[in-house]
Amino acid sequence: MDKVKNIDEMPKKSPLSLQIDLKKFEKATEEEKKQQDVMSESVSFFRDGMRKLMRNPLAVGSIIVLLLIVAMILIVPHVVPYSYSQIISVNGKRDKTASNMAPFQYSDKEQAYIAEGGKVFPHIMGTDEMGRDYFVRVVYGTRVSLTVGVFAAIIVLIIGVLYGSISGYFGGKTDLIMMRIVDIIYSLPDMLMVVLLSVVLREVLNVDQFPALQKIGTNMISLFIVFGLLYWTGMARLVRGQILTIKQNEYVLAAKVSGAKSGRIIRRHILPNCISVIIISAALQIPSAIFTESFLSFIGLGVQAPMPSLGSLANAARAGISVYPYKLIFPSLLICLITLAFNLLGDGLRDAFDPRLRR
Repeated sequence: MDKVKNIDEMPKKSPLSLQIDLKKFEKATEEEKKQQDVMSESVSFFRDGMRKLMRNPLAVGSIIVLLLIVAMILIVPHVVPYSYSQIISVNGKRDKTASNMAPFQYSDKEQAYIAEGGKVFPHIMGTDEMGRDYFVRVVYGTRVSLTVGVFAAIIVLIIGVLYGSISGYFGGKTDLIMMRIVDIIYSLPDMLMVVLLSVVLREVLNVDQFPALQKIGTNMISLFIVFGLLYWTGMARLVRGQILTIKQNEYVLAAKVSGAKSGRIIRRHILPNCISVIIISAALQIPSAIFTESFLSFIGLGVQAPMPSLGSLANAARAGISVYPYKLIFPSLLICLITLAFNLLGDGLRDAFDPRLRR
């Protein structure tokens, strides 16, 4: 029987026949035929997730905003000739008229100095009540808040992953005891712990011997300690839940049979399959830490003066909100931008890397 070369030459399909009518299908184009001949590109899990992340406009916009903020806090201190604690001076003399100036405004002494041919760097966000450049203080406050957020996320990541991995992998009584400890820690009030530690460290710890600790103060030291003691429990629970599921797979059993040690199995076979949950949780932990630091600074339990943070700047601006509202707008806007960007980035990472949400 001769083969039919053209679909149009096929005999008409009988209405009672169960065969597929080939005339309902379109012919494949030459490009589609070539695609069938080429093997598809091998893509790793991480690379595929990054592709999905880059197709998310909100996540890409958040990355751009965060990169711009990081570039600002790195470049501005080298460009602007003021420091966060420097009071505005003209010709080496303190300018008492330079307090509470509006953005891009010059004091009388600065205007006279400019008229004589001198150059004065503009006050982009004005000055505060003590005559310090507000733009530089906002930049340094953003640096402090971001540093606290990233450092807290690292602490939570390390402790939570280690604790959750051990609890989930060994299971049994070990898991039962470790999870009851997590429940006890989870029930402790974090804000009360920060206040109590601040009072105790202020009496016990002598920060004058350590210049770096003296700048941030005992309040921030207590905040870092509380992050290390309390805030890792959520990460530990997530990692434990993932490991309880993953350790039942065949490749983990094969690694045990081959004589691999528990540490190697966790490090090489289990944790790489939990990387999506770990990345997402760490990304969402940063805005939580920034908001906590901003709240504590707002109520006076943040960094040591004159070192600014976004929360302390907002607290200081609250007194003159009716006269100088812009002082509250600038730090509040940056807090909102940073927390919103990290939250949107965390949601984008979850959509890109969580296998349950993949389409």
